[in-house]
Amino acid sequence: MIFKGIIFDLDGTLVDSLHDISDAMNTVLTKLNYPTHSYDDYQYFIGSGLRNLVSKALPASESTEDQIEICFLNMINEYRTSCTHKTKPYEGIVKLLNDLVSRNIKLAVFSNKADELTKKITAEIFPNYFSEIVGLSTESLKKPNPFEAIEISKSWNLKPEEIIFVGDSDIDMQTAINANMHAVGVSWGYRTEEELIASGAKLVLNKPLDLIQIL
Repeated sequence: MIFKGIIFDLDGTLVDSLHDISDAMNTVLTKLNYPTHSYDDYQYFIGSGLRNLVSKALPASESTEDQIEICFLNMINEYRTSCTHKTKPYEGIVKLLNDLVSRNIKLAVFSNKADELTKKITAEIFPNYFSEIVGLSTESLKKPNPFEAIEISKSWNLKPEEIIFVGDSDIDMQTAINANMHAVGVSWGYRTEEELIASGAKLVLNKPLDLIQIL
C-alpha cells in the first residue's frame, strides 16, 4: 500500500503538553482545597478529552455531573491562557513534518482536546503544516469514533486505507482500526509499547523519523 496521508494525534504524539494540562487542573483543584495530582498521575488521565480528565482528577466524593461541569469550565479558562507555556514538540517531530511536506504527504491533526484549543496549540507550534486540524466539538464524536477521521479522508479524496493514523494511546489505535486506517503507535507518549500493540498498533515508533520507513 502506498500511503498518501497521515493523521496525527496531538497530545503525547506531536507535543508534550503534560505539564501545562496538569498545572491548569491543579490550579483549579487548589482553589477548591481539593488534593492535587502528580504529573505521573496526569499521564494516565490524558487521552479521552479534558472533561474526562477533570472527572478523574476530582475526589470521588465530589465527582458529580454539576461539579465536573463547573470544574471543566474553570479548567478550560486556566488552560486557555497557559496552553503553550511549557508545551513543546517532541524531539524530531519538526524534522519529520518537514520531510513529510517535502514528499507531498497530506497531514492532519485529530485530537480529543477541545477544538478551540487543538487549533490554537497546533497553529502556534506547527504553523502551515496541516491542512486539517480537528478537535472535540461534541462528545459523541470523541475518539475512538472514526467519524472525523473518515471526514478528513473524504476532504483529501483518499481512501481510509491510504492513510496512516499515528497516536500514543489505545484510543488512537482503536480509532485507526474503526476508520480502516493503518494504526501506528509512538513510544514517547503517555502509554507503553505493550498497551499500543495490544490495542492494535501495526507498528510502534521509537523516534519520529522511523515513520519515514513506512513510506
